[in-house]
Amino acid sequence: MKLDDTIIEKKLLHFPEWDYYDNAIHVELEFENFKDCFSAMSRIAFECEAQNHHPNWSNVFNVLKISLSTHDAGGVTQKDFDLAEAIESIVEEE
Repeated sequence: MKLDDTIIEKKLLHFPEWDYYDNAIHVELEFENFKDCFSAMSRIAFECEAQNHHPNWSNVFNVLKISLSTHDAGGVTQKDFDLAEAIESIVEEE
């Protein structure tokens, strides 16, 4: 179920690096180098498969940009926040 803007903004208080715009939540992560960035992407990819939820993302050298929304619901859902939480855990471990 798509979350309304008020709930999204409230949930984002727990994700200070993330922003909400264009009907999705977004983060830009910077790593030491390309290898570390790619390593994080690989670990995130396994989590995406486990959750059966996949981001729109792009990588240039050491920067990873991620956008999450639930296409079936037409916006941001709890699934997006669950994946964002997993991504945060993975990045903290890097």
